Amino acid sequence: MSNAQRNLYTFIVYAPDKTDDGALQRRLNVRPTHMARGSDLSKNGTLKLGGAMLTPECITTPDAKKEMIGSVLLFEAETIEDVKKIVETDIYYTSGVWDTEKIVIKPFAIGIGSLA
Repeated sequence: MSNAQRNLYTFIVYAPDKTDDGALQRRLNVRPTHMARGSDLSKNGTLKLGGAMLTPECITTPDAKKEMIGSVLLFEAETIEDVKKIVETDIYYTSGVWDTEKIVIKPFAIGIGSLA
């Protein structure tokens, strides 16, 4: 069944990283695998947008290093369960990068702009 024949909805995922001392290094260690999977999901049309949340200091302090502290993702899928399965099988989830107790997955209505 093509995307035009399926009822697809947009979902936003807020996935903050854990805050222990090893969190950033765990992220960096598995990042290539995470990015490769994201690329595949983007190519098949499921992942529409994804990126890292950064510390506020990276824009307020001139010499501050850009430090990743979580992820925000936009998916198109038929159900929230489909998105939950994608998130829960991501290497950031399974390797202890994301704080699994704080992940939020919600339907998202685009008010301005588009995913086209």
